[in-house]
Amino acid sequence: MRLGIDLGGTKTEIVALRPDGSEAYRTRVPTPRTEYRAIIATIAGLVTQAEAELGARGTVGIGIPGTVDGITGRVKNANTQCLNGHPFDHDMSDALGRPVRVTNDANCLAASEASDGAAAGLDVVFAVIIGTGTGGGVALKGQVWAGPNGIGGEWGHNPLPWPKPEELPGRPCYCGKSGCLETWISGTGFELTEGRGYKVKDIAAAAKAGDAWAEAAVQTYEDRLARALTTVIHILDPDAIVLGGGVSNLDRLYTNVPPRIEALLFGGGPLRTRLLKNRHGDSSGVRGAAWLWPVLPPVP
Repeated sequence: MRLGIDLGGTKTEIVALRPDGSEAYRTRVPTPRTEYRAIIATIAGLVTQAEAELGARGTVGIGIPGTVDGITGRVKNANTQCLNGHPFDHDMSDALGRPVRVTNDANCLAASEASDGAAAGLDVVFAVIIGTGTGGGVALKGQVWAGPNGIGGEWGHNPLPWPKPEELPGRPCYCGKSGCLETWISGTGFELTEGRGYKVKDIAAAAKAGDAWAEAAVQTYEDRLARALTTVIHILDPDAIVLGGGVSNLDRLYTNVPPRIEALLFGGGPLRTRLLKNRHGDSSGVRGAAWLWPVLPPVP
């Protein structure tokens, strides 16, 4: 049995997967996001509860909104800031009495969608989170590739490619730089730069109803997303790019963005990388955390 935990800013969710990937158990509780030791205790309690109800022990994978530094062993870049600077995977292993695997939540999206999701069976998958923030993750043959710095796929803090004069120098980003992709193509960034304070879903609905301003705003977003994804293809050339997060629910992206990418590709098209909508929705993160472990013998 695999246990996956998605540590979010507002809720912490656990799922238990059978060897065939079907769900045996799922529940969620609020995240005590300002108290590090309370987070450890919350996750340990969820694992204990799941195993008691199922009558079996499992492997444990955890997705966090940050990454574990491969040299220091401590969390960095987490927007649940009480995690930063702590040896989270070590502390969770001590609390649970077994090894755990911890990675960024976007990596979990990549693992989920490459294992039994929209990109199942494909060798190289880049997964994108375009929601409150912008993140990315890489899966190679279904397994996460985080890299030696633990930041593989973190495209959200690269600059917007081929910027236009009106896009320079770009809005300040919480990371300390300006003009990061997160400030442009996250849902939050879109609402701030083009949205006049309206939510993405409302702008999309207005565009669909024929509002000229809203249509222009969505087209601007599609152009920026295409530029950002083109650079990913130039570097990684994945078999598929899977979109997740709230903005991924705009169905027009899957029709309108690929031709824009094709026009920007080095050497020209046709574009062979598939742009796909996630299959598991909000469940991808927690399922991907479980998929951090292959099928193994039962944990003793």
